[in-house]
Amino acid sequence: MPGQFSVAINMTELAGAAVQVEKSLQKLFEANLEALLGIRFLASEHSTGAVHGGRIDTLGLDEDNSPVIIEYKRSVNENVINQGLFYLDWLLDHRKEFQWLVMERLGPEAAKAVDWTAPRLLCIAGDFTRYDEHAVKQIARNIELIRYRRFGDELLMIELVHAPKAARVIAPAVQKGAAPETSQKEEGDEADPYWRNRMGYRLSQASAELRDIYDAVQQFVVGLGDDVQVKELQQYTGFKRFKNFVCLQIYPQARSVVAYLRLDPSTVDLEDGFSRDVTNIGHHGTGDLELSLKSMADFERAQPLLQRTYEGG
Repeated sequence: MPGQFSVAINMTELAGAAVQVEKSLQKLFEANLEALLGIRFLASEHSTGAVHGGRIDTLGLDEDNSPVIIEYKRSVNENVINQGLFYLDWLLDHRKEFQWLVMERLGPEAAKAVDWTAPRLLCIAGDFTRYDEHAVKQIARNIELIRYRRFGDELLMIELVHAPKAARVIAPAVQKGAAPETSQKEEGDEADPYWRNRMGYRLSQASAELRDIYDAVQQFVVGLGDDVQVKELQQYTGFKRFKNFVCLQIYPQARSVVAYLRLDPSTVDLEDGFSRDVTNIGHHGTGDLELSLKSMADFERAQPLLQRTYEGG
């Protein structure tokens, strides 16, 4: 029939393979860390000193300013999880050293912004045993298992095998022998301007209607897939797969829930009062498309965009 045509397609199967030389895998990830995982590179083979006698494969800082340790599994039987937990404990005991490293690599503002609420351990391997997957579910730490495959010389596939659904919070560090800081405000003290700017306070001050919108967005985003992780931070709630795809805030005085989406604003029909391009506008969280939700109708309008950013995340 007119207008119809056929094309012969030759299809070739690409065999997937795990990189056997662990150092080459490490270099590949470190060279593309931000693009692959949303993590800024800090150091490779970082020494934990003579006392601990170890070297952390990769140190980084993620888009939420959380410290990240990455360990690469050389063989199926290697217990990389226990090794990573050892380094994670070392990191929590050497916070100042880590922040100095951040200052040297990324500058003083980045060092000041380091958030110790939920440091992460990423274990990357060609495969994991069922014992690995069971073990991480029993450990109350932020451990993620990532499986990789190489297809030829050009393609790399990464798969999130396990991640905690919600980030597990680490208690603030208290130096040995130090007396409690009596001048520090208790969390929730409404006289403290710093507390008034935090998510917990703003949520407590929001009207029931605004909380309903916030809760509806959160439930919708979490329900987009089993791989969605939720991270409650001081200034926003982050939703991620490998990287943040939505950052959610609430503003009681403006009577608005604000979502930042990892979408190119130029691909969206922007609507005055509902969506805008914030590529060059400073804001908490990640994402260049801002949505302002002031009603359940706005939430319904936002759903296709939330679905789209998840699929691209």
